[in-house]
Amino acid sequence: MAEQQLDGGIANAGRVVRVGPHVLRPSSPHSGSIHAFLRAVKDAGFEGAPIPVGIEEDGRERLVFIEGDVPVAPYPDWSQSDTALASIARLLHGLHEAARGFDPQTLAWNDGLADPAGGTLVCHNDVELSNVVFRDGIAVALLDFEFAAPGRPVYDVAQLARLCVPIEDDFDQERMGWLPADRPARLRLVADTYGLDRGGRVELLAAMNDALARIEAAARRIIAAGGPDTLAMLNRRGGIEKFDRRRRWWTTHYDEFAAALL
Repeated sequence: MAEQQLDGGIANAGRVVRVGPHVLRPSSPHSGSIHAFLRAVKDAGFEGAPIPVGIEEDGRERLVFIEGDVPVAPYPDWSQSDTALASIARLLHGLHEAARGFDPQTLAWNDGLADPAGGTLVCHNDVELSNVVFRDGIAVALLDFEFAAPGRPVYDVAQLARLCVPIEDDFDQERMGWLPADRPARLRLVADTYGLDRGGRVELLAAMNDALARIEAAARRIIAAGGPDTLAMLNRRGGIEKFDRRRRWWTTHYDEFAAALL
């Protein structure tokens, strides 16, 4: 059966294909752990994640394809709506609830974006729009669990907010195709929909700092490693300078976000 290339993604861009009812994508040293987790949340009643089939002889992992719309940058207007954002937060909450019965401690995980504070609940850690399947503008599934690792649920919420509110300098927000929006209000919407109490919102503000620092550290590791393809991708997405811009923007607007949340 012919392979159909699927758009989106960053690290595996151009290497994820659909073959009939399945998706083939590069596996990793952590694919076994991820597949065990995906099976566990499925058994716990969560329908919003791919079902793993196995690892092919050529090293690629095979998963069941999920029908729907997956936005890619520049993101369509419908995917930037408050309705879409709230549905992502609701879906992430469902994943976390299903994950509570899964013990990750004896398995190996990718720590590239993992919560620096650690934790015992497996988090997605990379919920951005091109990793979400929508139907009729509502999020129905999360994709690409490559960076899944144990952490705190609130850190996963912070990573979602960083990517989908988004927490970004105005220059980079426009460059990536995001429409102007009341971003403090969008962060409050994430917290409201996920169900964070006041203590959880205080933790979210602190976790936002962790999430911003973690992705910048990961980018700087990529630069130090010097892989030409990955460096080219990073430059297409704003270069290392965007992390300085983002950090300054977050610091400048922190009080507005705190006032909206608390």
